Amino acid sequence: MMNDWAGLPATYGDVLRRAMDSLFRTFENFSEGTFIVDAEARVVWINKRYAARFGFSDPQQAIGRDCEAVIPNSLMREVVKTGKPILLDILETDREPLVVTRLPLKDDAGNTVGAVGFALFDELKALTPLFSHYSRVQQELIATRQSLAQARRAKYTFGSFVGTSAASLEVKRQARRAAQLESPVLLLGETGTGKELLAHAIHGGSARANQPLVTVNVAAIPDTLLEVEFFGAAPGAYTGADRKGRVGKFELANGGTLFLDEIGDMPLPLQGKLLRVLQDKEFEPLGSNRIARADVRIIAATSADLPALVAAGRFRADLFYRLNVLTIQAPPLRERASDIEALAYAMLEDLSTQARGGNHFELQDDALRLLCSHGWPGNVRELRNTLERAVMLSDSERIDARALAPLLGMTHGAGGTGTSAGVAIGTAPTTHASSGTPATAAEPASWSDAMAAFEKRFLSDALRANGGRVIDTAVQIGMGRATLYKKIAAYGIDA
Repeated sequence: MMNDWAGLPATYGDVLRRAMDSLFRTFENFSEGTFIVDAEARVVWINKRYAARFGFSDPQQAIGRDCEAVIPNSLMREVVKTGKPILLDILETDREPLVVTRLPLKDDAGNTVGAVGFALFDELKALTPLFSHYSRVQQELIATRQSLAQARRAKYTFGSFVGTSAASLEVKRQARRAAQLESPVLLLGETGTGKELLAHAIHGGSARANQPLVTVNVAAIPDTLLEVEFFGAAPGAYTGADRKGRVGKFELANGGTLFLDEIGDMPLPLQGKLLRVLQDKEFEPLGSNRIARADVRIIAATSADLPALVAAGRFRADLFYRLNVLTIQAPPLRERASDIEALAYAMLEDLSTQARGGNHFELQDDALRLLCSHGWPGNVRELRNTLERAVMLSDSERIDARALAPLLGMTHGAGGTGTSAGVAIGTAPTTHASSGTPATAAEPASWSDAMAAFEKRFLSDALRANGGRVIDTAVQIGMGRATLYKKIAAYGIDA
């Protein structure tokens, strides 16, 4: 292919010149104004219509003047100086604004010798669709950023940890102290004791409160995806990877707090990488040679026995010691029974707000006694689930022991007493005639058995309340439909 103009027929050059002249004349005829400046940004030529707009009855009066003296706010000097075009801009005038474009003029050596400008529109309404779309996209972006920022703020405060028992007050004292420090925090305790609530409160009370709080539930993410979840990935780092790459939780939490829930379930290979980030405060996204910095405060939580996992070789001792700086033990509900009444009423207030019709639910004295006598293997979470089920199933705003007993695996006889594992509620336990020691029908169930029994009862009651409709039940209790089907099959529930 020939690219030397000297080797082309003479008519080719003529066509090129005509095209350039035609293009200029088209712009000049259809635009609101055209003018040209030299290398010193002095006006070389301006059409009559444009000159008259700026107060010159004869275009010749503008020739040789600085562009700014002819057209206030002109940026033609910038185009000449930089040699770069300004393709679309709004020029403010003493009348309506103009939409303009500015192009540099260069010689054969590539040197800028001047510039040409065209005023394309004198009414912005010609660009209204473009401006409307831009404005809508900007508003959506702002709303998304605000929503994301709100989602990464602390949702709970120390006041959300309800209770005035000695155990509760000590936990809140330790948590407030942890909020004033930058060291890692390790939250220990059974499931449902409020570890996530404490993590939010510690972040919200810290100097990082206005920075992101990012949560990773280690137990809920497959081992193969955890590294990407933590550290992110470069574009195309692995099969199926996002072409734009992926930002990891450490990068998202930069400057703020990263809450690692159920850290005891973290696979060993990833524990070593996490330890390095805690020590060096830097990491490499998967498939990238880029070193990223991470100014992140770690709060970790687990219901597992970490020292036992360390002894068994399932959790790195060096990571345990790195995390075990400020340790807070969230007490089980059975060790702060005096808080149950306050917790129950706080939960009922919240449930009453959510209930249709604004019903205000109350607990009768026998219901309170029943709640305080229960062992609560599921802790605060189980208490809320029990009250939520009671509200859902109750025909009255006053909840008594008779309504609560079935939800706790107890039964009420004709005399109004309830039984659980053969022990009557509100009556003295039977004793062996020979020894005088209490007799129970069976040994106490293990924690896992009690939780499984509770979950089976909860799902059965929810399904019954929804007429056996799995989809409606899943929506109501906030559980995935597939997960609910699996649990129904596992527990042998007749749906």
